[in-house]
Amino acid sequence: MSRGKEAARDASEDEWQAHVRLEAAKAIGTWLEARGRLHEPVRTLTMSDLEAMADNAIAWFVVLNSSRIRARPDRSESLMWLMGG
Repeated sequence: MSRGKEAARDASEDEWQAHVRLEAAKAIGTWLEARGRLHEPVRTLTMSDLEAMADNAIAWFVVLNSSRIRARPDRSESLMWLMGG
């Protein structure tokens, strides 16, 4: 079993939420690094930039929570509701 599936199976709800938040932050950081211009102040970000960061983080949120639901369907009722399933 992969480490990600193992983590999804064994984590408490609070641990899972912290994990997903950290991974979403990493996704935003990855987007910012790919964008470049890290030396510029945050205020230079455009609405398009902010939307792209949000899209990146939301996409990763969906991926992580989908794997959690597959790994622990019996303990993922709130995630299934949140994900519309």
